[in-house]
Amino acid sequence: MDTGGEWVSELGADGVEQVRGILRAAKEADGRPEGTEPADGGEHFVLLFEGDAVAYAHLDTAGDSFGRKVAELIVHPAHRRRGFGTRVARAIVQRAGVEPDKLRVWAHGDHPAAARVAEHLGLTRDRELLILHVDVPGEDWPEPTLRDGVRLRTFVPGRDENAVIRVNARAFDWHPEQGALTADDLRADEAQPWFDPAGFFLAENAQGSDNSAGDVVGFHWTKVHAPVPGRFGGKPIGEVYVVGVDPGAQGGGLGKALTLAGLRYLRDLGLEQVILYVEGDNAPALAVYSKLGFTRAEVDVQYGR
Repeated sequence: MDTGGEWVSELGADGVEQVRGILRAAKEADGRPEGTEPADGGEHFVLLFEGDAVAYAHLDTAGDSFGRKVAELIVHPAHRRRGFGTRVARAIVQRAGVEPDKLRVWAHGDHPAAARVAEHLGLTRDRELLILHVDVPGEDWPEPTLRDGVRLRTFVPGRDENAVIRVNARAFDWHPEQGALTADDLRADEAQPWFDPAGFFLAENAQGSDNSAGDVVGFHWTKVHAPVPGRFGGKPIGEVYVVGVDPGAQGGGLGKALTLAGLRYLRDLGLEQVILYVEGDNAPALAVYSKLGFTRAEVDVQYGR
């Protein structure tokens, strides 16, 4: 018998274990999602069928940088193609209770089943987030070349947070997620086991007026992922996590120089693959990454109305 589900802000111990089970099974089958813990904040929905947790949805009620509620939906691999995805997606739309253009739903991996569910609910493909990758061995990335008056150094925890956030806000004022990063968010990431300031490169003015000397004008934040079975060969991989350049400093090759600094760092760690995420319609960035050897590996899709 289908016992349904209800939206809750706190899952409780049983709910957490149910969600973990769905996420672990999906990760084993698909290599995604990266984490196996329920999302923080917002509201949660677990669909039960004959006593089994068959699907999980999370609704970010705080929304993205443009005030749109954002949802994610995962169906247990053993219970797919039975209509559960459509049922939970319909529950998301009803729960969001917003204007049609104020809801976005992620489909990680661009599964055909997700496209069918979206079609049933009148949702259209609104955004593509591409995952590019490059095999590191054999890539002879050159030394970064900086224009006069700019130097590279690494991030100093406890000192550089506000400077990075200022650049990030200006560089990503158009981005639904990255533009909302705060200094507190950055400090929270510093507490994560993967964080390493040695792989967080800053570009700053090395000379000029007293006011400009030392100002951070760009950054490249790298990340190293633990192995994920069934994804990218099951080995640790590096990531070009975030590259941001202040709009006032663009046009002189600073973004490429920062990218090269991070790539050479990840290569020197002995990693065999590097990935990055980039918007599917960001033609200039795609051109740069293509020249550095990156090719398309996966795609995440955001559906909207």
